[in-house]
Amino acid sequence: MPKILNEKNKLIEKLLNLIERVGNALPHPATLFALFAIGIVIISGIVSAFHLEVTHPATGEIIKPVSLLNVEGLHKILVTMVTNFTSFAPLGTVLVAMLGIGVAESSGLIGSSLRLLVLKAPTRLLTFVIVFAGILSNTASEIGYVLLVPLAAIIFLAVGRHPLAGLAAAFAGVSGGYSANLLLGTIDPLLAGLSEEAAHIVDPGYLVNAACNYYFMFVSTFIIAAVGTWVTEKIVEPRLGKYEGASSSEELKPLSKDEKRGLLFAFISAIVLGIIILIGLVPENGFLRDINTGDILHSPFMKGIVAFIFIGAAVMGVAYGIGAKTIKNDADVMNGMGKSIQTLGVYMVLVFFAAQFVAYFNWTNIGLIIAIEGADFLKSSGLGPIPLMLSFILVSAFINLFMGSASAKWAIMAPVFIPMFMLLGYSPEFVQVAYRIGDSTTNIISPMMSYFALIVAFVEKYDTKAGIGTVIATMIPYTFFFLLAWIVLLIIWMMLGLPVGPGAGLYLN
Repeated sequence: MPKILNEKNKLIEKLLNLIERVGNALPHPATLFALFAIGIVIISGIVSAFHLEVTHPATGEIIKPVSLLNVEGLHKILVTMVTNFTSFAPLGTVLVAMLGIGVAESSGLIGSSLRLLVLKAPTRLLTFVIVFAGILSNTASEIGYVLLVPLAAIIFLAVGRHPLAGLAAAFAGVSGGYSANLLLGTIDPLLAGLSEEAAHIVDPGYLVNAACNYYFMFVSTFIIAAVGTWVTEKIVEPRLGKYEGASSSEELKPLSKDEKRGLLFAFISAIVLGIIILIGLVPENGFLRDINTGDILHSPFMKGIVAFIFIGAAVMGVAYGIGAKTIKNDADVMNGMGKSIQTLGVYMVLVFFAAQFVAYFNWTNIGLIIAIEGADFLKSSGLGPIPLMLSFILVSAFINLFMGSASAKWAIMAPVFIPMFMLLGYSPEFVQVAYRIGDSTTNIISPMMSYFALIVAFVEKYDTKAGIGTVIATMIPYTFFFLLAWIVLLIIWMMLGLPVGPGAGLYLN
């Protein structure tokens, strides 16, 4: 393998080392939110002392900051601490969705589906299928990192190709393509909940559904898979050259008879569920439509999309488990759900402090004041819609280098940028799309991404001299071309005025 870090790359290496040091010096995300919450309390007292006020452009109401740095503020903080946490929109949605996905994962359904998808791919489509499978795998979060990334390296080595090229292709799909998918995953209701909370700063009745970015995600899936394939075969693999490492190819085990039967059972259950949903949606008086208007966009189906994620994943997981004999009784199902919740321990700690921060931000009116002043500044800047959104994408991509968690970043950014763009006439759903583009594209070069260390360990298996610099140097082409492709797609989307999801236009009515 050619030496990765030569003279030409030393400047990049120094910059990346600086990013790594800065990121490692930051406190835990939960600690950051705790500090932010304390900071908001202090700032609210300072700003209130200056009697700052702005005029709401939509209502003409005079907005003044509200201080929490007094006895009344202390009482409010103490009394509402529990309800801030329990009523935080993303908490319940993620917990419910993870219960169903936990069954699908513990039964083996997700793992077997990925293996089948990759193993059955024609040789000439192997790269595309691996990137495509990586994108689909992010529905179940970590399963792509843990299963597909090392599996892709093994597959490439088995067919005589460089294993790191396969690893890079899978990693690009799983992490770089995080905001593309044909299915809804746990991240969709999580981000939608944060967007809804932020939108309430301007419009207390605004609703953001979990499928609000689905149209854009669906189209992005095929574009990102194609771009990832091109980058792998035209840039990454030629640069890596012929593999001369010590690792030998491993035998790829085909699906067992039980696993095939499990997939058949899961497929049948999916068809049955699909038929039931169609019966509830297609007829004008379908039982899943709105009872009063017969509408689909504001129907129980759209509002309860998280429930359908839970039901679909759980039913298919149980069906697979029965067929594959990995589920023998109800205890196995419940243990699978319990195991998925166990992985959310740190997330729940983070949410507790994030919920307090968001609540304080809303109470003090600081978020609304920043949004109004920021909107006035952006209006006076003379930037059009496209430059504005591209600037926001680049800001999101840059911040992602220092803070890996998509939800943690959005919990900080959404209360500022969503109200700001809403006052300029843009929908929260559209702003969320722009954020997700920036957040996804730099995942694969950010040492702060939670699974980055695991990827480095996988790489070292095939190149003992490899390190963080090796991974980042290999993945930078994906970041550049994913960002370019997504920006072009967004510009086309804006020019055509297409909705980004069901009932989610680009602009506010």
